[in-house]
Amino acid sequence: MRKLHIIIIYILFGVLSVSAQDTKHLREQLKLANEMLSYFPDSTDLRLRKAALNIELQEWEYAKNEYDYILDRHPDNISALFYRAYVNERLFRYAFARQDYEYLLTLVPGNMEAQLGLALLNQKDKRYTEAMDMMNQLVEKHPKTAMLYAARGNMERERGMYSLAEYDYTIAMELAPKNTDYIVNRADVRILQGLKKEALSDLKLLEQKGINHSALKDFYKRVKKLKDN
Repeated sequence: MRKLHIIIIYILFGVLSVSAQDTKHLREQLKLANEMLSYFPDSTDLRLRKAALNIELQEWEYAKNEYDYILDRHPDNISALFYRAYVNERLFRYAFARQDYEYLLTLVPGNMEAQLGLALLNQKDKRYTEAMDMMNQLVEKHPKTAMLYAARGNMERERGMYSLAEYDYTIAMELAPKNTDYIVNRADVRILQGLKKEALSDLKLLEQKGINHSALKDFYKRVKKLKDN
């Protein structure tokens, strides 16, 4: 699936901010894609490219329109189904997102990305038991995939299950030691548990990995309020 890594980041950690410079570059690419589509309006590749740019610019309706166009003509297009499900989720059209994920899984049974998307959709739709059951099954099937532990950790943190979340972020860190997001998340749940010493250890680790101290000032303020443990 094209640009899947971007979508997975969005799903796990929310839409990332885009700098003004990046936005300008994306707009230029989008203009070019629109110009190309005027010559080749039925090109699926071009429409997927344009929709991917719409997603990066958070233009959900425009992206959805492109996926609708593709799927009206090619209802089994896997990329369009996956991304439309995600876009429908961003538009709070949970029932439509669910339909796309479930249909995609009939086409590609066991697809990890689609299962992850559906599990996270269940969490948003307050189907907590279904969401956690799916995440547990995914982790069991893919025990070396760091982002699955992080995703489960996010669910556990949202539900106040901080010690379980800490465990899952720790496993994610061990599997992907260069990913600083996992360290940030573990630091957060350690603060929420009042684990001052452990949280400080994570913040120091982040600085060792190149994160500027000033970028962590809010975390340090929260840690300062904790009692020594």
